[in-house]
Amino acid sequence: MQTAVIVDAVRTPFGKRGGSFRDTHPQDLAAAPLEALEERNGFDPETIEDVIYGCVTPVDEQGLNIGRIAPMVAGWGDGVPGVQLNRMCGSGQQAVNFAATNVMAGQHDVLVAGGVEHMTRVPLGSDGVDGVDGESAVTDTYFEHFEELTHQGEGAERIAENYGFAREELDELAVDSQRRWGEAWDEGRYDDQVVPVETELEGEERESQRDSNGRAGSEATRETVVVDRDEHPRPETDRETLSELPLSFREEGEGVHHPGNASGIVDGASALLIASEEEAAARGWEPMARIRQTEVVGVDPVTMLTGPIPATERILEQSEYELADVDLFEVNEAFAAVVAAWLEETGAPWERTNVNGGAIAHGHPLGATGAALVTKLVHELERTGQDVGLSTMCIGFGQGIATIVERA
Repeated sequence: MQTAVIVDAVRTPFGKRGGSFRDTHPQDLAAAPLEALEERNGFDPETIEDVIYGCVTPVDEQGLNIGRIAPMVAGWGDGVPGVQLNRMCGSGQQAVNFAATNVMAGQHDVLVAGGVEHMTRVPLGSDGVDGVDGESAVTDTYFEHFEELTHQGEGAERIAENYGFAREELDELAVDSQRRWGEAWDEGRYDDQVVPVETELEGEERESQRDSNGRAGSEATRETVVVDRDEHPRPETDRETLSELPLSFREEGEGVHHPGNASGIVDGASALLIASEEEAAARGWEPMARIRQTEVVGVDPVTMLTGPIPATERILEQSEYELADVDLFEVNEAFAAVVAAWLEETGAPWERTNVNGGAIAHGHPLGATGAALVTKLVHELERTGQDVGLSTMCIGFGQGIATIVERA
């Protein structure tokens, strides 16, 4: 069996909803990390054997197989295939896992895996609308056979309820996430993984030149900007500030989650260059990490967000590692209770988990997040000289996904 290695891993900055990427087409956002990988590693794009991209809401501007369109927009040529996949919030990480297992099986030698989600231009839930009239919500009938299913926010509340988590302790986790992101950003720990993106912002309309009949038209002014920083984090956040926020999913006194202790809605893309160890050596590439194990599980679809717990347990059982062997963990901070439950059940130390902040700080661009977490993990292993990392995510309707990497 071939060994799959991560040669390079990058992501765009994550723009806040309605922020600097508001006028950027999702296809252009998806192409940005591909262009960065090519520039950084000097490969001929035509030698990329497949592009696998996660996207959770593959409709409208993100539709029509954005995994194929992204390399086309990046100028990679007609010969580069691509596919879009959807394992909901685990999509980007599933793209990485599929690329790795593809290499392990000997099917291909060089692939790119990643994901994209433009939550400003293609809002969450856009795929739950009737494509005929654009008004009737498919979700009105979608749950006909699954009456007990609910939304993810309620699932997170049920986890908090089951474990007895107080709002104050979840807020403390959120404060840590924001603080850690701020310290990591200020110390340059994101410099090698977050690639600047040049884009245009539309401004106010102004009068354009008059036509042959003397009628004046109008056109929007456009400003070129370089986005080089995550826009969602608030590293100055404290518990007092969070205590004043209204609850998002339940009445006051009956719930614990609010905008400050749940993941942010953002726009972003991420991509990793994945190859066989032999091919990397032949091309003179120095791999960052080896992908040692991948895993996916199913769990109760009602509570739905406990998947990281059995995913972590199973991937360790299937690998040569024990929990104590893992130096760094990435657990997606979809909701604070998800991470808190994972910490309690696995016994993993918070001090080695999400050390550079998580989705509560930098946001959760659905289809891009999983690949971004693996990106964050391999860069931190390389920076610190530590050896083993594990990334895991919860997934809507009850799934969990995990990946173990080892520094090369």
